[in-house]
Amino acid sequence: VQLQASGGGLVEAGGSLRLSCAASGVSFSRRTLGWFRQPPGKEREFVAHIIWSDTSTYYADSVKGRFTISKDNAKNTVYLQMNSLKPEDTAVYYCAAGPWGGTRSEGKYDYWGQGTLVTVSS
Repeated sequence: VQLQASGGGLVEAGGSLRLSCAASGVSFSRRTLGWFRQPPGKEREFVAHIIWSDTSTYYADSVKGRFTISKDNAKNTVYLQMNSLKPEDTAVYYCAAGPWGGTRSEGKYDYWGQGTLVTVSS
């Protein structure tokens, strides 16, 4: 099982980035796919999740209205569109696969990607 996150980079405040997480070796049909992030010097935190089978989504308050999580069934890929980025969004972003039904608890996610760095300059 492999989750490959990509799309990070350096962007100015107010800009946009789209992260991708491609999966191989695992079916998402009974899974929740989540994005988490770890800002420099801080603990990892929940960002958003999507339940693969019914596409329902949930967002952390800090990103609601600015970030959108989506998926492509054919590509077995989940995306995180990030708009109106702020310097406080700077972090390593991780995708993860967890149990069906949706959860913000990182301990319940059993497959993790390697992380991709997003840096937002002021």
